[in-house]
Amino acid sequence: MEHSIYPQASAELARKRRELAPATLDAFKAFSAQVFADGALPGVTKQLIAVAVAHVTQCPYCIRGHTEAALEHGASEQEIMEAIWVAAEMRAGGAYAHSALALDAMQQAHAASR
Repeated sequence: MEHSIYPQASAELARKRRELAPATLDAFKAFSAQVFADGALPGVTKQLIAVAVAHVTQCPYCIRGHTEAALEHGASEQEIMEAIWVAAEMRAGGAYAHSALALDAMQQAHAASR
């Protein structure tokens, strides 16, 4: 039997979250609604950003939820895939940029061993 480390979203999990911290859940839902409301950026753009960020944070729930929301807001499959590629480039770019830390550590270790 296959078991995922991520439990399936369910009414029971939602009920437990509400039961344990109802005020915080309400505040989070209000915050989320405000963040994703049309503003200077339209909702579809915000959902595409969320799809990209969800891939960087690697949250399977967010990937599914925001992909579905992006489609509901009118995003095309091509736009969603482009957003995912932006996320991939940014994640790879971050690793490349942070290589400066390793290079600096190697340089310092080399200087200390002289």
